Amino acid sequence: MSVIRKGFSSVNITFLGTASAQPSSTRNHSALALRLSGDVWLIDCGEATQHQIQRCGVKMGKIEKIFITHTHGDHIFGLLPLLASRLNGAGGTADGVDDPRVHAPKNLDSVLEIYGPLGTRAYVRNGLTYSHTLLAAPYVVHELRSPSDPVDGDHTSLPRHPMESPNGHNILQINGIWNNIYHDDVVSVAAAPILHSVPCIGYVITEAPVPGKMDPHKYIPDLKRTKTPMSVMSCLQQGESVELSDGTVLHGPARRPGRKLVVLGDTHDPSPIAEIAASPDLLVHEATNAYLPGLDENTKIGDTFEIVEARAKSRGHSTPQMAGAFANRIGARKLVLNHFSARYAGNDDVSEEAKTIMTAIAGLAGKEFKGDIVCARDFMSIDIDFQYPAK
Repeated sequence: MSVIRKGFSSVNITFLGTASAQPSSTRNHSALALRLSGDVWLIDCGEATQHQIQRCGVKMGKIEKIFITHTHGDHIFGLLPLLASRLNGAGGTADGVDDPRVHAPKNLDSVLEIYGPLGTRAYVRNGLTYSHTLLAAPYVVHELRSPSDPVDGDHTSLPRHPMESPNGHNILQINGIWNNIYHDDVVSVAAAPILHSVPCIGYVITEAPVPGKMDPHKYIPDLKRTKTPMSVMSCLQQGESVELSDGTVLHGPARRPGRKLVVLGDTHDPSPIAEIAASPDLLVHEATNAYLPGLDENTKIGDTFEIVEARAKSRGHSTPQMAGAFANRIGARKLVLNHFSARYAGNDDVSEEAKTIMTAIAGLAGKEFKGDIVCARDFMSIDIDFQYPAK
């Protein structure tokens, strides 16, 4: 889908679900919304994601892309109902009653885009087909194929859903990464595999360099002297150079790096993404299990830090210390811990007990990482500011 962008006035992430395998009364299944000014991209879409969207400021109608990290249910079971709501779906009509959604449109170019590993396309196609779901607008699925995956085929013998665009790509790894799986003049997305119990993906979202801060008073005397229209200010603001009638050349302020976010799926070792994830403004990393003797009443007798870490790794997950170590390795500016076991309540904004636990979890990550650390909870919203001050 071709989208014309003019830069982002704001970049924000809102956590729609922060639980691991099982939801709780205070944490929903995994999903987060990345808001790029008015546009919304989802990363993962666990069960009841659309309910979470209805309870916060994220606008369903603004969702244009969905990135799936892996096909475990707690990260994808909310995708089909969300598609039905986002694309005005229905279950059909009685015999003899016509519904325009029965007829596939001639133009399938303007679509909701879904990115995910092998199996994502089959899951969506089979689910929509066998639930007899009609849609009023099209979608497309792009699959990120690993070297061990088949290059062609969709992992299903079903034909495309009437609203599935035939333009879905199978994107192959090059040198261990999927580079520029989406890009335009303002933002790009790259991805790499991360190690979990099933094929899993981490996503890197990078804003293009943005204009530096301009001081108009620096240019006005020359513009007035040469009777140059003030409209050239817009060119200077973009970092361009302008030659005046007397040969004077004015140079706009140098551009500065855009914002960079790294969002990981479940992982016990995200090393394969380290190179393309370097120096992010924000890293979202799971911290499913923690060793909290004296604080967590569910701590098993005989447990040690080493035992808890080994148990987490055996299930493809991380501890806060592991998350902190990776944040330190890639030079992150801010670390957001996510994907917590159901034993860790997500109401630390109102419960002193939960606050104590989450503060301790952040403290464990802090043993490895000295930057800013936040423990995510449902509906937490974080603005991502520029790492480098305007000049």
